[in-house]
Amino acid sequence: MNIGEVAERSGLPPKTIRYYEDIGLVRPQRSENGYRAFRETDLHKLAFLGRARALGFSIEDCRTLLGLYEDESRESAQVKAVAEEHLKAIDDKIAQLQSMRETLSHLVKSCHGDHRPDCPILSDLAGGSRSKPL
Repeated sequence: MNIGEVAERSGLPPKTIRYYEDIGLVRPQRSENGYRAFRETDLHKLAFLGRARALGFSIEDCRTLLGLYEDESRESAQVKAVAEEHLKAIDDKIAQLQSMRETLSHLVKSCHGDHRPDCPILSDLAGGSRSKPL
């Protein structure tokens, strides 16, 4: 398969596929004229990577997971540890976003949103002091 075919079948853009090749996540064969020749195994790896990235795994986590996937002597505990670490990072991010939402919601409710210049949103962004133009 050429890069267009594998892009269509994997759902990944050609630019992403080239990047994954550049960083060694996939290694398609090359024809005599230098064109990439993707195999079914390459397509499977790309689909795997696409799904892992859609779940938010970093490139390095993807490298680790792909290595574990290809290692038939792996222990599922190794895979679970990577997933648990990522899940904790997601939970931490959710907590941060919830805190940001609560703060911003409070500020929005505190702002009259009328013709007066006083604005608690700007005051808070300015560090609690009266808002002044920058």
